[in-house]
Amino acid sequence: LDLRQYFKGTVDAYGVFTDRSGKVIKRFTVVMTCSWQGPPGFETGVLDEAFTYSDGSTGRRIWTLKRSADGRYVGTAADVLGEAAGEEKGNAFRWGYTLKLPVDGKIVEVQFDDWMYLMNDKVMLNKAVMSKFGIRLGEVTLTFVKR
Repeated sequence: LDLRQYFKGTVDAYGVFTDRSGKVIKRFTVVMTCSWQGPPGFETGVLDEAFTYSDGSTGRRIWTLKRSADGRYVGTAADVLGEAAGEEKGNAFRWGYTLKLPVDGKIVEVQFDDWMYLMNDKVMLNKAVMSKFGIRLGEVTLTFVKR
């Protein structure tokens, strides 16, 4: 897996949020516009995510990713606390971060343990476990499809 190759151009995603019992809480789609710039091995990427949720609401997250020569990444976004950190290994990418989620009018900081698995040059699966204080809250499951 090379994130710079997969997340280039437009990528569509289809996903669900499930609670800890597996009940679907919300479905969503994402259209991602992705680009990379910089010297080989040290590129900076912008992943602009436009979300549409099953309840009709929308959202946006713009990730800025920086790659180092050893295949590790750090990322930032407006609703991410500090920096996300991730690493490519084979066909997988593991990504850890704390997301500031709006819940009932408050902001709740939730940890994400996020795994992406490249299936072929067009399809990538993503499963993220959400937790707070080490307690599993639920999961996000996504399928990415590269245009």
